[in-house]
Formats: sequence, C-alpha cells, structure tokens
Amino acid sequence: MKALLAEPGEGCVLVVDGAGSLRRALVGDMLAGDGAKNGWAGIVVNGAVRDTAVLATLDIGIKALGSIPMRGIKRGEGVVDTPVAFGGVVFVPGDMLHADEDGVAVLPAD
Repeated sequence: MKALLAEPGEGCVLVVDGAGSLRRALVGDMLAGDGAKNGWAGIVVNGAVRDTAVLATLDIGIKALGSIPMRGIKRGEGVVDTPVAFGGVVFVPGDMLHADEDGVAVLPAD
C-alpha cells in the first residue's frame, strides 16, 4: 500500500481487503497522508485503521470497519488491480465508488 499511495492517485479510491480483521490497523496517518498528498480520493478498508484524529483532518475519504492503535505488520503480500469482494459487494478496478458518512455505493464502470 505504501508504494501504491506514493504514486499519483488521480482521484481514485484504494480498496483494501483486510478480511474484516480488527486486530491490527492496515492504514494510519502516514499512509493516508501520502495518499492525500498524491491525489487519491479515498481509501476503503475491510479492517481497521489507526490515528483516527489525524485521519479526520486529511483531504482524503477514509472508510473502515473500526480503529485500533496496533500498527499493522508489513508482509508485502498485497495484490493490485484485482477484484475484491466483501460486505456483499464486489469491487472491480475501474468501478465508480461513492461514499458519504453513512456508507459506500459501487457503480459498475460499464
């Protein structure tokens, strides 16, 4: 995620499947700050985030299942540009994602 959020986001949203785990945070202020700085519109996490007070001040939308102060473990196992499914929704690269305070909606790119 670090390398991806360091690239130009061009208004895109990063969708991260953390298998719904709330044991460790997958995104914190540093990663989200990089995303905001590089033009990402948002990050949707099927898992936990940390540093929520700072996340709320950044110019990037963040949706997650919850928060925890425990930092994530970096394993470098992520896959990019592949469909991700959770919460009864399949997120396909190129789909339009819209979010507000109450939730997320996905519209197919077709």
